[in-house]
Amino acid sequence: MEQPAQTVKAGEINSKFKYEISKFRGAEKITLCFQCGTCTADCPVSRFSEFYRPKKIARMIQLGLKDRILSDKHIWLCTTCYTCVDHCPQDVEIANVIRALRNISVRHLKSLPLVYKELAENLMKTGFVYVIPETRIKKREELGLPPLPKTSPEEITKIFELTGLLSLLGTSQTFERVE
Repeated sequence: MEQPAQTVKAGEINSKFKYEISKFRGAEKITLCFQCGTCTADCPVSRFSEFYRPKKIARMIQLGLKDRILSDKHIWLCTTCYTCVDHCPQDVEIANVIRALRNISVRHLKSLPLVYKELAENLMKTGFVYVIPETRIKKREELGLPPLPKTSPEEITKIFELTGLLSLLGTSQTFERVE
């Protein structure tokens, strides 16, 4: 069931927002979206969520509702399956648009899902996004599987530091659920 439309106030509109988004690789075509709804119709998340609608997100960007969209935690529901991209008649890469929104949102609000922070911390500790238990490593050996690839957590941490991600992880708030 579609949510009722909210009134847009002139003070909310940032007419340059769509151009800010279009500077991100893969999000350049956001202004080409003509609201056909194919992205939403094909989206596996929108089938189970009353709130997550890629078409609505694209329209909010075009209207310049920067603060409203960046503060909406539903942008974190996208699974980046790229089904929307595969079916868009205008080649708008909405999954990449969502990625751009997430990046801007973390910088703007200093907030991200707890799971993202945990995965990044695991990557810096072990070189893998998941901590691999010793029992699993031994089981691999017993099965004659090759050892896991060598990782360099120090290099990953250095990349996080150089890109500013380490600082963002240290200063950002986290949330557990999108409701």
